Parts: sequence; structure tokens; C-alpha cells
Amino acid sequence: MALNTAERVSREVSDNFVYQRSRLAYVEAARRVEGRVLEIGTGTGYGIEIIAPQADSYVTIDKHCAVGDMELPANVEFRQAKVPPLPFKDEEFDCVVSFQVIEHIKRDREFVKEVLRVLKKGGKFIVSTPNRPMSLTRNPWHVREYRSEELRSLLSGFASVECYGVGGNERVWAYYEKNRESVDRIMRFDVLRMQWWLPRWILQLPYDVANRFNRRRLHSKNRELTESIRMEDYQLQTVDDRCFDLFYVATK
Repeated sequence: MALNTAERVSREVSDNFVYQRSRLAYVEAARRVEGRVLEIGTGTGYGIEIIAPQADSYVTIDKHCAVGDMELPANVEFRQAKVPPLPFKDEEFDCVVSFQVIEHIKRDREFVKEVLRVLKKGGKFIVSTPNRPMSLTRNPWHVREYRSEELRSLLSGFASVECYGVGGNERVWAYYEKNRESVDRIMRFDVLRMQWWLPRWILQLPYDVANRFNRRRLHSKNRELTESIRMEDYQLQTVDDRCFDLFYVATK
């Protein structure tokens, strides 16, 4: 995946709806982590500054060299690696965090087993992923998306799992509805419903171009609404089908 894909959440203003929601996951995780922390899926690296101050040491991995010329804090180490497996020893970490990654991984059960392996007993796995009922269209970058009960089942090897959803206020829902209307206008041209039966690799580039175009168009037509959304407009709540993301805390 290219680093400039719309799947990589950036600080571009047209990404604000997604960026502020993604920041919430890091802020909520920062309240829960301690000790030696592993992040799987560095992305563009914006979460490092949020979680690293709460960790004794912080290792962040990504299949791309995501940090570029970023100056990393003294307690942070970046490694380039594909997962699974995880290139670490058994019971090496107190916490593992992974946000908007698991939906991209083909061998998701092996991935979760690897997280369990590298976690110390009592360690926490904090994971977020899109809530499938809220998806407006097929995302060909995703191998799969999860319903709340499916993610809970995937984490059944942990001793306990706290299940939350990421919800939003009226401003968030106003943007979501405008986005839904815009996506519906684009998808009316897919009269053969090709998005559902073409191979993912064929759809990825056109999807990414359309996604980026749509976000920028929404921003140009709804500038005040797009730019007004803040992290505080999102919150963790009881998980249900109307949550934008699933946010689960699993304890080994």
C-alpha cells in the first residue's frame, strides 16, 4: 500500500472526520498503557506523540518505513516488519496497541495468537477496527470487516475483553450523512454492483482515487462542518451497530 493512500489517515484537513476519530483511540489507549508497549501499524506516526510519554519504552512497527525523517523520542524505536508473525520474544510487552490494522490482515487468528504470545500475563491488547454495519461501501483495502460479536469471538483466547464502540455527537452525524449522500451518488454508477464481486486488487486504486476525491469535495462544499469536528466530538460508548469503530481492550 502506498503511503499516500487515503487508507493512511493524515492531518490533511479533508481527513479531519477520520483523523479526529483515530486520535481518540490513541488518547484512550494512553490512559491504559504502561511499561513496555508495542504498536502494530505505525501509519503516519501521529499516535507516537500521544502514547510514548506514557510508556517506559515504545516499539512501533509497520510494513512500510512510515516514520521517514520524523524525530523519534528517546524511548521510541521503529522497526519495519510485516505481520504475522511478530519479530519479538515471548512475553516481551506489557501492552500491545493496534488501530485500524486488523481488517487488513489475512491471517487474523494467527495475528491474535502472536499478540497473546508477546504479551506478559496480565498484559493488555488494545485494538480498534471499523464497525462493519457502518460501512457505506465495500473497502477493497480491507480483507474483512467485523461486527461486534465477531471481533469478540476472535479475542476469545484472552482472559477478559472490554467492548466499547466509538460514537459521535450531532456534528459528527451531520458529516456522516453528507458523506453517505455523496457516496450514494458515486455508487449509483455501479449498476452491475462490481464492487462486490471484482477482486480486491482491481478495485483498490479506483477506490482510493474516489475516496480522496470525495473527501476533498466534501471539504470544499462543507468547509465549516469538516473543519469544526474535534476529537471531543467522539466518545467511547456501549458497543452497538451505530458505532463508527469498535474499540476493545483484551487482557491476557
